[in-house]
Amino acid sequence: MASETPSPRRSPAGAAVLRDDVTEAIRAAVFDELAAVGYGRMSIEGIARRAGVGKAAVYRRWRSKLPLVLDVVSAVAALGVPAPDTGTLLGDVRTLLEVIARALRHPVASQIIPDLLAEAARNPDIAQALQEALRGTQRGIAEAIVRAAVARGELRPGTDVDLALDLITGPLYWRLAVMRAPLSKGYLNQLATSTVAALGADGGLRPTAAH
Repeated sequence: MASETPSPRRSPAGAAVLRDDVTEAIRAAVFDELAAVGYGRMSIEGIARRAGVGKAAVYRRWRSKLPLVLDVVSAVAALGVPAPDTGTLLGDVRTLLEVIARALRHPVASQIIPDLLAEAARNPDIAQALQEALRGTQRGIAEAIVRAAVARGELRPGTDVDLALDLITGPLYWRLAVMRAPLSKGYLNQLATSTVAALGADGGLRPTAAH
């Protein structure tokens, strides 16, 4: 009896349809939909319509809107920004403030971030994702700034990185994301100077004079 010719192996059903361009279109649609209607009113149907795909394309990748939003937020935060390296603590803080201010004033971000912060107060999964994605990324930048300042002798070893991060970023998030207030001319320069002074006044962020 003649032997049968083995048929070629097939990829698992559905694997070939997860095209990168479709995935990126859906992720982009999430930001636009969040900015337009907010998390509470956002739907898979609206995301799919905005991305120009069917609902099935979304559901093949994410089971619901919560993991979809968490994935998108985490992916964008993971891109990060390079730690500034101006040669001084004041310059590094000023540069980081400018980067954060520019991001928070972006039209889409200015709509999404307050909404997600409000949703995080009601949803521990979103709160944890924001904590890991946003603070985790920015803590790495703050750590690099502190480490460089320690190496230059501007800060002492053992400087509290979390405190430095709070002092650097906290006022901007409060002003732009919570209060939604504009930045006056010279505000970032004043904030950078005040932040560096506050770090030095904390009781050991600047080297003590030798006696």
